[in-house]
Amino acid sequence: MFAAESLPIVTLRPSSNVEPIDFSAPAALVAQRLIGAILTVDGVGGRIVETEAYDPEEPASHAFCGPTTRNTVLFGPPAHVYVYRSYGIHWCLNFVCREEGHGAGVLIRAIEPLTGLDTMRQRRGLEPIRLLCSGPGRVGQALGITHRHNGMSLLEAPFHVEAPQEPAPIVSGPRIGITKAIALPWRFGLAASKFWSKPFPKHT
Repeated sequence: MFAAESLPIVTLRPSSNVEPIDFSAPAALVAQRLIGAILTVDGVGGRIVETEAYDPEEPASHAFCGPTTRNTVLFGPPAHVYVYRSYGIHWCLNFVCREEGHGAGVLIRAIEPLTGLDTMRQRRGLEPIRLLCSGPGRVGQALGITHRHNGMSLLEAPFHVEAPQEPAPIVSGPRIGITKAIALPWRFGLAASKFWSKPFPKHT
């Protein structure tokens, strides 16, 4: 087990007044801190504009029934990548949170593409920038995420996470695409972004 003081933190630039993204924090807090952060994989990526938090105490989480061969990475250590395949088609990118053994994570639902657009378009097979990363499956495909990334550290190549330089205006609402614990307002987005996967309540 990691001691709290030894858990990894993605540090900010010295000029920023925003607190660090501490992946040992609860998933709902990490999911909010990630809004506005820059994420790249091998130099391809952009600004995170939509996330969802999951915790093993609620039944929508992959960790709800305990560790399995599929979800073992989700139980730590934090600041690592948990990748799973949705509907046997799409690779979905998640960031592990909390202390080792807890089983919390944040799903990256949408990104505003900023760098490597030609690579994204080639991978996605389409042109409109609005559709390149607007959904977890699209994020995985655009960033070239596969199961080989499962268990990799967010603090090392090919991943690069850069915390936002100023506080991001955030909207929240119920998670989508699930059938359990749907009332939890653990879906977060960058306010007024055009790159969400789906509109937020009162933000159509």
